Amino acid sequence: MEQFDVTPVSAKLAEKPVTLLQFARSAGRNMLEVIPAETLRQTYVRGPLNIHYICDPEMVTELLVGGGRYFPKAKFTKDIIGSAVGNGLILSEGEKWRKQRHRYSPLFAARNLPVLSRHFAETGYEVAESLAENEGPVDVSQIAPASTLTNISRVIFSGNEEVSSEQIRVGLIAYFNYISYLSLFDLMGLPKWLPRKKWLSSKAPVTDMRDLARHVIELRRSENREEPEDFLDLMIDALKEDFEDAETTVDNLLTFVVAGHETSANALAWGYYLLALNPEMQTRIRHEIRTVCPEGKLEFSHLEHLPLLRAHIKETLRLYPSAAFFARDASEAIQVKDVKIEEGDALFFPVYSLHRNEVLWEDPAQYRPERFMGTPPPRGQYIPFGAGPRICIGAQYAETEIMILMASVLRRIHFSLSDVEMPEPVLTFTMRTSGPLILNAEEVPAGS
Repeated sequence: MEQFDVTPVSAKLAEKPVTLLQFARSAGRNMLEVIPAETLRQTYVRGPLNIHYICDPEMVTELLVGGGRYFPKAKFTKDIIGSAVGNGLILSEGEKWRKQRHRYSPLFAARNLPVLSRHFAETGYEVAESLAENEGPVDVSQIAPASTLTNISRVIFSGNEEVSSEQIRVGLIAYFNYISYLSLFDLMGLPKWLPRKKWLSSKAPVTDMRDLARHVIELRRSENREEPEDFLDLMIDALKEDFEDAETTVDNLLTFVVAGHETSANALAWGYYLLALNPEMQTRIRHEIRTVCPEGKLEFSHLEHLPLLRAHIKETLRLYPSAAFFARDASEAIQVKDVKIEEGDALFFPVYSLHRNEVLWEDPAQYRPERFMGTPPPRGQYIPFGAGPRICIGAQYAETEIMILMASVLRRIHFSLSDVEMPEPVLTFTMRTSGPLILNAEEVPAGS
């Protein structure tokens, strides 16, 4: 397979030690700025105070799958996004989390993906049509989230005559903007009663979104559809057999909205950029897509015949993982390899560094989709969706959504680099672009 020598844009990590105050200030702006650059060259770095930066696949596996698998999410993570997603799957712990995981796992089973895929294909078809009619410079960092936002409207909020799609779009955008702001006080672990700057901007985006979610759930339940037609139907169907209180259902609906929007959108934007950077690969992937489905809307069954596209998406998530950093608090002392971890220590998993670590990967900064065409990487080395019991419940959902949207667009549209400088990766709630990502979009005639 061809080798490509164009180096994709990368983030600037911390070259000097960072104090706690510097950590909190920088992390609120861009979490990547406080991750030590040594994590790109070493598999374990001891940070200040009680912090451990872990990029060793064996340690990652032991702490996420083995002895540390039930260590709780870091307190600062809960402080940052708790007001937005409540006590749903992302933040709940112990028996409450286990019950929710058991309750909702069937929603994301492969048997439900064909139903959801039809909604994704509808959106992908519309995006391709729009780009074909409006050729020229386009900001894919805006096109991508608009695509996933449309999918959310279709698979969760569809068929609601009392709430317009525009109302949903505006509400979701305000909601995502609110939860993407990282409070300095939260990052420093200061008491919850201390005022946060974001409080001045009002919690209306969250309360409005919760009210809307509650309303939509009640309306859909009253319809009592015989056959599930979208994600919300599947969710309500699952709750017929396994009851949970209404507010937890709202928490989980918004959890799925949050997890399923920005993560997929970021992967799409970075994926289009990488193909603009590597036009030969883009042409090969387009040929693969057109061979499998030359026209009409893609279906879930087509995806198993698109190995090159799948490898491209996996490589995109290696270079630009949406969940580029997460943390756990050690709830008890544990020794992993030769590292002793005490109760209360902070375990930092810089996925961005793990996926680009010089010890683990050949040419880690280069785009090499062929890495994923053969034997998969060793366990614990590639974790775009996490690992262990708390691996992202919607990983297959996300991969399906990304593949169908991207295949639908690439089948008709060729992306090339523009003269506008490429933005750097920035990590707040997820890893996004630091500014507009402008590419040139051009329709590719059928048969060419």
